[in-house]
Order: sequence, then C-alpha cells, then structure tokens
Amino acid sequence: MKYPDRTCACLAAIALSAALIGCAAVELNSRPGTTTTVILTRHADRDRASGELNEKGQERAQALVDAVKDMGVTAIYSPDVTRNLDTVRPLATHLGIAITKTPSFSLMESRGIVTEILEKHAGGVVVWVGNVSGNLQRMYHLLGGTGTGPVEYGDLHILTIPDKGPVRVFKTRYGPGEN
Repeated sequence: MKYPDRTCACLAAIALSAALIGCAAVELNSRPGTTTTVILTRHADRDRASGELNEKGQERAQALVDAVKDMGVTAIYSPDVTRNLDTVRPLATHLGIAITKTPSFSLMESRGIVTEILEKHAGGVVVWVGNVSGNLQRMYHLLGGTGTGPVEYGDLHILTIPDKGPVRVFKTRYGPGEN
C-alpha cells in the first residue's frame, strides 16, 4: 500500500465519526402507511491521482444497474462530485430517472437531505451514493443505521424505514469480484 499512514488516519476518522454520529442518532420513521427504502453505496473505484472512476470503477458503476434495477428505484441522489455522478449515471440512464444533485460535501446538509427523502419519496426506493470522507456515514446513521455504514467500494446497504418500528438494514456487495 502506498499511503499506509493516510489510510489508517482515514479509517480512524471514520470510526470516530461513526461513533459520534451514532450517539446522536434519533428514531425516524416513514410517513404513516408507507415504508421507504434507501439504498446507500460509496462511489465506485477511483483513480487516486485524478479522483475520477478508473476502469474497475466504471465496471462497478455498470454492475450497480444490475444490483438494483429490479428494486423499484424511484429517485437517485448524489453529491455534485464527478466520481459520484459517474457511479449512478448508468443507473439513472437505464431507469430514466434524473439524478438529484446535493452539495458536493453534504455533511452539514445531511439532515435536510434525509428529511427531503422521507417526505418527498415516502414509500419509494431511493439510491444515495456518497463519499467515505464523512457524508456517507452521517447519512447512514441519520437514516437509522447502526454500526459502520458502507465504506468499501461495492458495499451496498439497504435500509428499510417503516412507518412504525425500527429501521432494518441489509448489507450486501456488488461489482467486480462479487457474486
């Protein structure tokens, strides 16, 4: 590994953020009579130098289509970052759904995005692609997830948010090397 100190520091920051955010988590529910599903994933594999998707990332972005195309996706959200948009663009094209862009670093706006998803898309299925640098973990916990949210390329966490009761989380993987 080329940057072991940077990787360790990043993982420590994620763990600390997750612990702090987890303490602040509040119970939330979908609108009465609905169950909302939110599918969270990290952007696909990127080139460290350019930040853009590499070949494996482009392959993973295509694999996301197969992973979620039959789940009834009704909305797609992404920070306004090229690698995030490139991750969900094949899915958006396949489904004919516009991507709702959020601020590029939406950590501070996360609560508003969660509120918008639960109000505007109650009963729907929403895909949200984030960044491991913080906004993805924050969204995961604000949506009722516990522990660590998606971190690795190919992590797919499906949160089922009922109108009553706890949020259920199903964790799976997709893309190159996953079956």
